[in-house]
Order: sequence, then C-alpha cells, then structure tokens
Amino acid sequence: MVIDVTDATFESDVLDRSVTTPVVVDLWAPWCGPCRTLGPIIEKVVDGTEGKVVLAKVNVDENPEISTAFRVQGIPAVYAVKDRNVVDGFVGAQGEAAVAAFVHGLLPSEEETEIDRLIAAGDEDSLRAALELDPGHEGAVVALAELLVGSDRSEEALELLARVPDTPEVRRVAALARTGGAPEGDDVDAKLAALLDQVKDDDAARQEFVDILEVLGPDDPRTAVYRRQLAARLY
Repeated sequence: MVIDVTDATFESDVLDRSVTTPVVVDLWAPWCGPCRTLGPIIEKVVDGTEGKVVLAKVNVDENPEISTAFRVQGIPAVYAVKDRNVVDGFVGAQGEAAVAAFVHGLLPSEEETEIDRLIAAGDEDSLRAALELDPGHEGAVVALAELLVGSDRSEEALELLARVPDTPEVRRVAALARTGGAPEGDDVDAKLAALLDQVKDDDAARQEFVDILEVLGPDDPRTAVYRRQLAARLY
C-alpha cells in the first residue's frame, strides 16, 4: 500500500497506523533526482510485502512540519515507524537489495505472527498462550484482562495489567476492573456529584471518581466537564 501523506494526515496515516502495521516514510521532493531513482524501488519492495508494510510518501516542499519532526538534513530520507516510534532509517539513494533488507527487517517474525493470530482468536486459552510467548505483550495483556473483568475476576485482571506500561487502554480496563463498569443513565451524574464532595480528602473516592471517567471515555461529553470540576476541587 502506498499513500501520500501531508502535515494534516501524518498523525492518522503514519503514527496511528504504525501501531498495527509498520510504515516506511519516504521524504522526497519533485526536484530531487536521487528521489526519483529511489521512489520506484521502495514502492516495488513494499508492494511485495502484500500489505504487511505501508509506504507513506511525503513531499517535503509541501509539508514542512513533517520535515521538521524528522529533522531532515537531506533527501531522499527514509524512516521506518512502528508503534509510533522511528525504529530505523537511511539517507540517500540505495539499491534494491539494500531497500529490500531495510523493508523486510520490519516484517513480523514467526513468533509475532503467531501471537497476532492468538490475540485475534480472543478466547482465554489463546490469550494465555500468547502471553506464554511474550509475557509483556500489551495487546494480549489488555485483551485477557478485559475478558477476566467480564467473568468477575477483577483482581487477577489488575495483577495482569501491572505487567505493562500505563496507557489509555490499560487505564480504561483497570478502571473497569475496579468499578465493575460505570453507573448507567442518570446514576452516573448522581454518583459523580456525590464523589466530587469527597475527592479532596478521600483517596478512595478520588480513585473511584477518576475510574468512572475512564470508563465513560473521552468521547462522552461529561468526561471533560467532570475532569475540570475535579481539577477545581483539587487545586
């Protein structure tokens, strides 16, 4: 897959996409001779991965913010992005063998492919098998923890989540484990209003208040409102 990326679409087309699929970012310009030589080679090699790697092409003349983010000193400049991080790169034209080695180095190993398969299966046995292969795999940890919460094993879920770094998804599932889910309907506002009077001096109330907001999620309009009210009470 080849996509043209702009400053406006970089977040979604490169960073967000790189969480599930490695992205090769090709920084080029129409006036750059080596870019015209390298571009077709990269496209050919990436096409050969059959969608396992995505190529994002960036015209540096039209997208200065991306150029600044990568601290581009010369073009063509090529970077590999996985899990929102730059993991490899090179500057200058390269032959097909070198480009193939660069791109193929981003492909998942057999173990990674098996872990992805097990996570996609989604049942408890499969998720535990994935964690036997990689005990700290965030996707498997979060998926299994959410499954455990749904079967009333919240303490085990919290112990499992302690293996991985704090992320929005980890916080959401941990909040589910601690609360059993947010109150429904008008009960949400009543519960949050009652907790708000306690948050300054009661750690447990403050944690429950924050957990309910995590379960509601950022798309619920009440979340931002109550976060501001929480900040006002605390500070």
